Amino acid sequence: REAGRYLLANDLTWGNAGNLSARIDDARCLITASGTSLGELADDDLVECCIDPCAAVSGSRKPSKELPMHAAIYRGRPEINAVLHTSSFYTTLVACSDMDLPGNWFVEDMYYVERVARVPYVHPGAPGLGDAVAAVASEANILLLENHGGLVYDTSVREALMALHTLEVVCRMAVTAKSAGIAMRGLPPETVADFLERSGYRPRRRWEGRS
Repeated sequence: REAGRYLLANDLTWGNAGNLSARIDDARCLITASGTSLGELADDDLVECCIDPCAAVSGSRKPSKELPMHAAIYRGRPEINAVLHTSSFYTTLVACSDMDLPGNWFVEDMYYVERVARVPYVHPGAPGLGDAVAAVASEANILLLENHGGLVYDTSVREALMALHTLEVVCRMAVTAKSAGIAMRGLPPETVADFLERSGYRPRRRWEGRS
């Protein structure tokens, strides 16, 4: 519930857009119910579900239709414990464009937005969206769902919230800089690599098929 209130308070969600989930164990997760407002979550707005196969196992509410997308992350990334999906303004704007997002502008950018992958448009809730997410889930912790919004996941709800907020800030900076004609100066690759290896915040992520 606190995560939902944080999203609303920081303009990271609106209306009943978006959904969030948290892993319970290897087989189950909690996900927001269909039609809920993330900023006003109550206990009965969370539905316990199986990860594989995707199905509600308790509660009287219907789980978000995006459950297959969340479950795809949990199945492919066993270290992930929280998944957040929103249609925040700047992130969605970038997701509706061909803009590339840098991961080398500032410390939080390097830490949270280190790598971003794109997912081609699939209708929300369609089975194919879960498959499309599964195909790139190991490549990044941030996905831009084209013409849809953002999908962020991490080892805890707190880390996922910080990543989602940082993503929105970077998207806002990218859009603002482009519209104002500001040429952004990124850090060189060797500096980024040194930060990721030596910052001490956490061990550097090792992405599938990449160093």
